[in-house]
Amino acid sequence: MRKRLYSLFAFFSYSMGFSQEIKDSLVLTEDNSTPLVIRSFKEDLSNKYNGKEFNYELADGESQNLVLRTITWLSDGLHGLFGIEIPADIAKVLEVVIYLLMGLLAIYLLIKFLTGQQVSHIFNKKASSLDPLNLSEEHIDQIDLEALLANAINQKNYRSAIRYQYLIALKTLSSNDVIAWEYKKTNQDYEQEITSPSLKILFKEISYLYECVWYGEQEIDEAAYRAAQPKFDLINNPSSHG
Repeated sequence: MRKRLYSLFAFFSYSMGFSQEIKDSLVLTEDNSTPLVIRSFKEDLSNKYNGKEFNYELADGESQNLVLRTITWLSDGLHGLFGIEIPADIAKVLEVVIYLLMGLLAIYLLIKFLTGQQVSHIFNKKASSLDPLNLSEEHIDQIDLEALLANAINQKNYRSAIRYQYLIALKTLSSNDVIAWEYKKTNQDYEQEITSPSLKILFKEISYLYECVWYGEQEIDEAAYRAAQPKFDLINNPSSHG
């Protein structure tokens, strides 16, 4: 009896579900009366959407950093003046180059700040090998700089002559209590110790010449050396220290 009831119930459920599917199904008729219209574009889309406003590889507006804004400004300027646009890949290369230059500048400034010297002073070993004089082992007052200067001039070694002239100037300023000489001090340190404005300007001039010739390996001949000597003679004159 139970099996018959279950069979009737299953048949009834199947019949109801099948009839519901028939009710939920819609029959769509194919529309053959409406003609097909083929749309066409009047403009070349590749040219219409080729401007920089459609370039999504570069950030724009407030999302750009200073470097990207500079590149964008440069690109806009070139486009406005000459009709030239900087491609996205070139802009990325420029960005990397700018970051590298900024990194090198930061390293240079950091070394100069920590050591108080020009970077060439640290990496340039050639200058120190040209001269046996080691100021870290001797005090400047105990060195016969005049004899070393005369010997360098006789040998036409004017780079060393400029160095000795500069050291003689430091020795003179130290003897007259204008500066307090110390081996680890930099030229900027001595410049700050000089109180006379005219003497400070003169000291900056000979310091610049010394750094260019000795550390910068700038070539100097006898004529250039003779032209620079009056500046050293003037700074070694006590009357100019007032």
